[in-house]
Amino acid sequence: MMLRSVKLYGEFIMNKNSFYITTTIPYVNAEPHIGFALELVQSDAIARYQRLLGQDVFFSTGTDEYGQKIWEASQKEGKDVQEYVDHYAEKFLGLKDVLNLSLDNFIRTTSKEHVLAVQEFWNLCDKSGDIYKKKYSGLYCVGCEKFITEKDLVDGKCSLHPNSKLETIEEENYFFKLTKYKKELLEYLSKPESITPEWRRKEAIDFVQDAMEDFSISRDKKRFSWGIPIPGDDTQVMYVWFGAFVNYISTLGWPKNKETFEKFWVNGKTVQTAGKDMVKFQSVMWQGMLMSAGMPTTKSIVYHGFITGEGGIKMSKSIGNVINPSEIVKEYGTDALRYFLLREISPFEDSPFTMERFKESYNAGLANGLGNLTSRIMKMVVSYDVSYDLFTEEGMQEKFETYYGKEMGSFNSKKVLDEVWTKINVLDKKINDEKPFSLFKTDPEKAKIIVTTLVMFLDEVAFFLRPFLPETSEKIREIIRERKMPEQPLFLRKD
Repeated sequence: MMLRSVKLYGEFIMNKNSFYITTTIPYVNAEPHIGFALELVQSDAIARYQRLLGQDVFFSTGTDEYGQKIWEASQKEGKDVQEYVDHYAEKFLGLKDVLNLSLDNFIRTTSKEHVLAVQEFWNLCDKSGDIYKKKYSGLYCVGCEKFITEKDLVDGKCSLHPNSKLETIEEENYFFKLTKYKKELLEYLSKPESITPEWRRKEAIDFVQDAMEDFSISRDKKRFSWGIPIPGDDTQVMYVWFGAFVNYISTLGWPKNKETFEKFWVNGKTVQTAGKDMVKFQSVMWQGMLMSAGMPTTKSIVYHGFITGEGGIKMSKSIGNVINPSEIVKEYGTDALRYFLLREISPFEDSPFTMERFKESYNAGLANGLGNLTSRIMKMVVSYDVSYDLFTEEGMQEKFETYYGKEMGSFNSKKVLDEVWTKINVLDKKINDEKPFSLFKTDPEKAKIIVTTLVMFLDEVAFFLRPFLPETSEKIREIIRERKMPEQPLFLRKD
């Protein structure tokens, strides 16, 4: 099946406020892993929260399918490179169902529409006088798809790809005049909302002040041909990063679909999510390119830490210590994985992921926590025919905004879920302390009042879980409205 750009949702209501969020797009040189699942789920929770508030949301992700390491990986597997990227793009698109993502578009950099958008973007930067050609010699890391300097080395190797052999390359390339925009970039980065968390913003400012250089944006076609052709020069192809950045606007249909682009990129709130190693790429290089093209910069970029494995080592395809999210979902379910990623993984710092830690969290927070609480409350409702009125949707939406608006505005889903689980523990304690199951024998009216209160606040908890555990939220609210017991436990305990 030949995939290109895949539109997943329909038309938008023009009278709502516009909110745009996008992840980075991963290289398709291996199976999807848990590190990218984190970014997807974090972004999805933000998108769902904004929809809950009534915002008009566009949520995008996709795949980066050009570059030297893509070519080399396809050759190792003995596959045609287009066939290779089609195969892996299908797997990444499959994460939409695996992780229950509310995507609006899945963009592929090999799509015809994206290629044309990148070439148009190149022309805009060229018209601004920001593209020039020069000879360059240096160390090249295939893993990073870029030239690196001595300060990037640790023990003579790339700090991010220590298992990759560095190449010494000398050739004539096109360069982008990033240094021309030093003043504008520092002004952009002076805004606290430009980067979350704050220490990454300071990191970006330090880079612009002390280390920023013009960067190469093409490769000699004789050495490497798997890339987007450069307008007017068939001897070079575009540097993979230059072409990949443009996905953030090509996914909106730019340059043909100006209406959607204007609505979400120009007039909407724009948010990008990325790993902490992307600061200079997303907040400096990409923003400089946007300035050159005469386009608005991204309003906010949120950087998460790495998921680490045993011994605190970053999970990485090149190291080979990754975990496949699909395997976890097969055994535990989608919301179990979403719960762990959103509550047990720090939104901004490195965090460990081991199956032992995952299982402990699953049993404590879901099987023995939320799932058990739901069963206890609904068993009393059914057994003693308890009737109740519930909070209105509008009322709970207002409460969500009041209780958690600040945390969601600072992209801290973990803090929200910690507070929601505090409510779950309070409800559980209320049952243990007030023992309504015993009161039904001695004071049934009082017992019914207690259970009515428990149901109302369980429904509120379920509503608050909508952006984070959407399937579980829907199940709990359904059984509350139908006044029935769960047909089976929401989360089966794992021994």
